[in-house]
Amino acid sequence: MFELRCTVRNCQHLLKLIDGALRCESGHHFDRAKQGYWNLLQPQDRKSKNPGDCESAVMARHRWLERGYATDLIETLRLWTETDSETTAVRTVDLGCGEGTFGPALFSAHPELYCGIELSKQAIKIAARRWADATWVLANADRTLPAADGSVGRVMSLFGRRPIREIKRVLAPGGVCIVAVPGEDDLIELREQVQQAAHRRSRWEVIVDEMAAEGMTFVEHRLWQQSVVLDPDAIGDAMAMTYRAVRHSQQSRLETLDTMPVTLSADLMLFRA
Repeated sequence: MFELRCTVRNCQHLLKLIDGALRCESGHHFDRAKQGYWNLLQPQDRKSKNPGDCESAVMARHRWLERGYATDLIETLRLWTETDSETTAVRTVDLGCGEGTFGPALFSAHPELYCGIELSKQAIKIAARRWADATWVLANADRTLPAADGSVGRVMSLFGRRPIREIKRVLAPGGVCIVAVPGEDDLIELREQVQQAAHRRSRWEVIVDEMAAEGMTFVEHRLWQQSVVLDPDAIGDAMAMTYRAVRHSQQSRLETLDTMPVTLSADLMLFRA
């Protein structure tokens, strides 16, 4: 399985799989949940009783991805993740992996080299059931990542957290980081209809500056876009997975919508350590 590091405060020892549990030389141990993930979350990592996205947002995103709306995006990301041979496969850490759609789609040939990290217990349960051979970790990616210094060849942050210093720490020299954030036109038609206003805000150039300030080298930017037609159920899921709360007036407008053509958009960035 993927090599992990202890997350107990002030302990950075590697974890070894012994008698079905992960143990470090300081005596800390972690059991594997029956759903197949490792719970490395520490008390100081929690900001609420149930950290991470709420269950309704997780399930809305799960249904959205199950409809195939990310299929073309995955093919675009494959241009940066495909390797030519077995010898070039590298360890991959997927920050904010959600319910595990992208991992098996991009790295199915090497489950032993993949680790998905997620703060939502509901999401990580779905991910672990989806691809049991990979390593799934319940942890807070905003804090110390459970990987040793320079031990990872690739870090992905697809619409998730970007703890830049930790990303730089765990990446081996020459390792890459792939970042995706919603594009300024993402769901623009739906936002205009429901919110009665839609602010276009491009974030990728700011992210490039932030990464560069921590010593990451910017390699390439790609704008991914796709037009799709959403039915009422997909419209509801798009709102539920994107916004934590919808005002009553917005909910009323949402309920009047039938099918709607919308734009899906993402800014993709490639960095090198």
